[in-house]
Amino acid sequence: MAEAVISFKVASLPMRFISRYFLLFAISFSVVGASIVLGKNHAGDVFTLLIWKLTIPYDDDGDGEADEVTQPTLRYFEDPDFFHLSEEGDAVIFRTRTGDPTTKNSEYSRSELREMKKGGKDEISWGTNDGKVHNLTIEAAINAIPKKKPHVVCVQVHDAEDDILMLRLEGKKLFLERNGADDVMLNDNYELGTFFNLMLICDSSRIRALFERKQVMEWKIERDGLYFKAGCYLQSNLEKGDKADAFGEVAIRKLYVTHK
Repeated sequence: MAEAVISFKVASLPMRFISRYFLLFAISFSVVGASIVLGKNHAGDVFTLLIWKLTIPYDDDGDGEADEVTQPTLRYFEDPDFFHLSEEGDAVIFRTRTGDPTTKNSEYSRSELREMKKGGKDEISWGTNDGKVHNLTIEAAINAIPKKKPHVVCVQVHDAEDDILMLRLEGKKLFLERNGADDVMLNDNYELGTFFNLMLICDSSRIRALFERKQVMEWKIERDGLYFKAGCYLQSNLEKGDKADAFGEVAIRKLYVTHK
């Protein structure tokens, strides 16, 4: 029996997490003939992270902005505070607090994936009328929301400047918020922790939405420079009256993206 050790680049990992990364995620494996046995004990085992980068609610370099974790580090990255495998081992948990650092162009914190080209090195950009069908399929649950302003976003279609579509929970109202158009109600009595299924199909100058496998929206819109986002994006902060440790949490069981 031969033993081998895999090493991973950690250039994209904040210094706070480097020791934890090697302690928790260094992998040893045995090779017997042509078979390799690897345990499935990481967030990256639930669905592929190769087309994503992760914005985390932490400012390790002190630049006043939330940090990012990119590939190849993201494949085995976890942190018990904001991005980790669920206790059941079937979902990825995204969690952030109202007092956590934010990105440059937002006043709200997030633990959120941003779509990238395959391999995770370059940012992707596509359009609703570029001749392809752009699809996102997600099974998710919103587990927690802040008390004072109980608003959380878990899916976005974004362009170079702003979101054009968000899957949003406000109290018990789960709906699609459209930039420049009316909201689309999905569930007006949503119970925290309840998993739901959503599919977004972007093609032919439109965006269609299927909620629990039923079409609930067909929106005529022509837009370029788009990409998907998924995770936990709070819509509250200290100025809204929530305490610094108030938090939102989202669990994602399935997350698929295709461009064909």
